[in-house]
Amino acid sequence: MTSPTIDFVPTAGHAGKMARLARALREDGRLAGHPVVQPHPLLVTLRHEDRVVVLAPASAWAEHETVLMPFIDDFSRYSAALIVLGQLSSGTLQQALDRGLFATLSRQPGRDELFVAIQNAFELLSARRRSETRGEWLNRYRYEIGEFAEIAEAITTERELDKLLALILEKSRFVTGADAGSIYVVEGQDPDIAHRRLHFKLSQNDSISFDAGEFTVPINPSSMAGYVALNNVALNIPEVYELPADSPFHFDRSFDETTSYRTRSMLCTPLSSRHGEVVGVIQLLNKKRDPHAKIIDDGAALVVPFDQHSESLLAMLASLAGVALDNAILYEENQQMLAGFVRASVEAIEQRDPTTSGHSIRVATMTTTLAKALERNDTGRYSEVRWTIDDLKELEYASLLHDFGKLGVSEQVLIKAKKLYPHELQAVRARFSMALRAMEVDTLKRQLDATRRGATADDVAAFDVELENRRTQLEDAFNIIVAANEPEIVKGDRLSTLDEIARLTFVDHRGEQQTLLTDAEVESLTIPRGSLTSSEMQEIRGHVVHTYEFLKQIPWGRKFRRLPEIASAHHERLDGTGYPNRLRATEIPLQSKLMSVCDIFDALTAADRPYKRAVPVDRALSILASEVEAGHIDDELVRIFVDARCWTHVNLPFASTD
Repeated sequence: MTSPTIDFVPTAGHAGKMARLARALREDGRLAGHPVVQPHPLLVTLRHEDRVVVLAPASAWAEHETVLMPFIDDFSRYSAALIVLGQLSSGTLQQALDRGLFATLSRQPGRDELFVAIQNAFELLSARRRSETRGEWLNRYRYEIGEFAEIAEAITTERELDKLLALILEKSRFVTGADAGSIYVVEGQDPDIAHRRLHFKLSQNDSISFDAGEFTVPINPSSMAGYVALNNVALNIPEVYELPADSPFHFDRSFDETTSYRTRSMLCTPLSSRHGEVVGVIQLLNKKRDPHAKIIDDGAALVVPFDQHSESLLAMLASLAGVALDNAILYEENQQMLAGFVRASVEAIEQRDPTTSGHSIRVATMTTTLAKALERNDTGRYSEVRWTIDDLKELEYASLLHDFGKLGVSEQVLIKAKKLYPHELQAVRARFSMALRAMEVDTLKRQLDATRRGATADDVAAFDVELENRRTQLEDAFNIIVAANEPEIVKGDRLSTLDEIARLTFVDHRGEQQTLLTDAEVESLTIPRGSLTSSEMQEIRGHVVHTYEFLKQIPWGRKFRRLPEIASAHHERLDGTGYPNRLRATEIPLQSKLMSVCDIFDALTAADRPYKRAVPVDRALSILASEVEAGHIDDELVRIFVDARCWTHVNLPFASTD
């Protein structure tokens, strides 16, 4: 918390009063240890640890936006409390309470009255801090439950094994407060586990970085991981360097000696399959008092033993991890890696563009549903179409990855909801504020000059009327800009109004003339439809080129060799007006034509786009029909899409339904 200098000049009476108050508080021995500071002529502050009590006269509230602004965030975080000297009007009392008001005292309170109010304020801040701490513990519990749900979901969706194990290890460390950890996987087919080996898969460490390649070791009871695997039991060791002399296992100090890391507490638990067979081991190191701390030197002050709660949490996670590992063995490695890659790619796309979260999955589901409906169709030009299992899987993956090229599009363009970016609108707002301040300064100068020339009070007041009119005009102009910033169709009268606003100027604090709007801002605000400029639209359209360039780098094999071509052609149109290659009907893969129908439908009906409103299903189908009439998409595919009601096979975030 800081107390920056504030450009405000109070009356001499108030300043003197607050200065005397500050001296009196410094002289009060009961407040020793509470540094008294006067950061502003109207304010006096007292500090205790990370809490602050602010005293101000009631008259300062008229300037509270300026005087109290440096403390607004502290008030909202309950790290500061406000005490007002004097009575506030009923109209401003509630506003003051919302801004951190703790108490109001008389204009000239006695020392005892001040002392009690200040102490009570500090106690209230402490109580609220304790309440927040309890809330943090509750949130921690809720977060743990959420983490378990996330891990369970990861397992049921059969994610790629290495990523799944890394996630489980990371979350195991989180819920137990462990600084480091590793996972071993049991390898081998011998019925006797003692004849198998432990494969060290991965490790994580918050405090140090090191290269930890995979390796295998024999399973024997002399190592902690081997003992856990052989006996299918958990080990909770408070201090690994203080094992009893008769312990069947020992601690290998080579890692500590190589990395200068000091291992103290350790928690090991087996990973068991649904049949109770040990398939791996999780080993966690050094439970920390502060989860965010890094262990340096010997870590004696930071590390504690793992408690029973940590042991229970790890046992739960270990059972999930064991089932996941057991299931993964049932799948061919190639297929498993491919599925994991596709899902991870979709997640990456949606993280880049959260406004379309779920879009790729919905399009993939509708496209494969339409493909199966097309196969059932026994009339028309597609009556002979048949798909293999690999064809449908290729189509599913291509649909999931059809927007993969968005990784090559700047994030601000992807999520742009309005014509101006937030920082651009903020700059416009600041410019208008600067213009208003310039007008106020100019008015004051003119009033001062008029007064010196002997102008009457009415003449001076006329300047205020003029200023108010200009203020209103400026506010009206800014409101027009805010309205124009919405991604709606711009009409001619609004274009002319924006052009007039763009020609308005003002003189800034350096004496330089500035326009209220830059050329780039005018260009953005006059976008005819939507929120993207022509260059931004071209960048968005370029995502299909990126999709092809990215996907063709991947060795898909003979089964899925056409996947990049299918995925990158979903914006082509039958009449050759699409992009990126202006392909005509006979040149566009049938799979891409299917995807185009579903992609358009989802874009129309999805209710999660900030830059447009979703349309109901019947309206979306009407738009699909108009696209057919325009020669953009295939009429037969749209007919089958409607007959099969493909949209009912996914949970679409519709604004409304048909």
